[in-house]
Order: sequence, then structure tokens, then C-alpha cells
Amino acid sequence: MNILFICLGNICRSPMAEGAMKKILEDLHITDLHHVDSCGFEAYHLGEPPHKMAQQTALKHHIDISAQRQRLFSPIDFDNFDRIFVMDSNNYKLVNQQKRTEEDMKKVDYLYNMINPTQNTPIPDPWGGTTKDFEHAFDMIWKACLKLGQNLLNQQSTQ
Repeated sequence: MNILFICLGNICRSPMAEGAMKKILEDLHITDLHHVDSCGFEAYHLGEPPHKMAQQTALKHHIDISAQRQRLFSPIDFDNFDRIFVMDSNNYKLVNQQKRTEEDMKKVDYLYNMINPTQNTPIPDPWGGTTKDFEHAFDMIWKACLKLGQNLLNQQSTQ
């Protein structure tokens, strides 16, 4: 399964989610079955590494996201990914604007719906915030990615 995480700038939440998901898949020994990536909608930081505080927060949890580079969402991502997770309603709206068919949107969900199904709870954007804001976002991301990883492990064991 190929998994894509999306936030507005692809420098805070989605890179942390990409890193967290890769770590969880590695810890669960199912890395060879999945491709994980992240992207965003704003080109302000195109090709740049994640925000310094996002990198520091991830490193506190033994996850190095420094090699990631910001990229933009493209409608081709609907073809390349089986699941697409957004961080908030604005991200959802922006993905929806680029859909080609209604089928595309069947792949899209809010990441925190892994914890609170159908609630569309946003993961707050820590950009411009404090270390505490980045930690809060990471905590929500980690919990949701862990649940996703456990679901993938369960699916794998039933096949």
C-alpha cells in the first residue's frame, strides 16, 4: 500500500507524518510492503527540507526527517497512492479541487480519523508556534500513524 500525507506547506505536519509512518512500519517489520511520502500545496519552500522545529521534534522521537524535501501535490498522486491523508479541512478542500473523478476522493481521509473515525478532527498546524505546538501535532500524528500501522499489520496477517 502506498500512503501519502498532505499538509499546506509540506514542511511541518506531513513530513513528521511521513517520518513517523516510516518508523512505525519499520518497527512493525512491514517496510517492504509500503511506500510513504508527503507533499503540500504552497510552493514557498519548494525543494527545501522540513522546518527546523519539525526536524527537532522528530529527532526527539528518534526520527530523522532532514533528507525530506518539500514537493507539491499533483493529480497524478491519485494514481500513485492507495491512501491519502490530509491534516485539516483546508487540505481536504484543496485535494478535492484537484480530483479528476469522485473515485479519487475515495482514497482521501483526515489522518486523525484513524483515532476518531468520521470526526474530521484537524491536526493543528504548528508553523509559527512553539516547541509545545510541534510536540502536540507530533503526538496526534504519532497516535494516528500507529493506529494505521496496526491496521496494516492486521490486514497483512489475515491475507
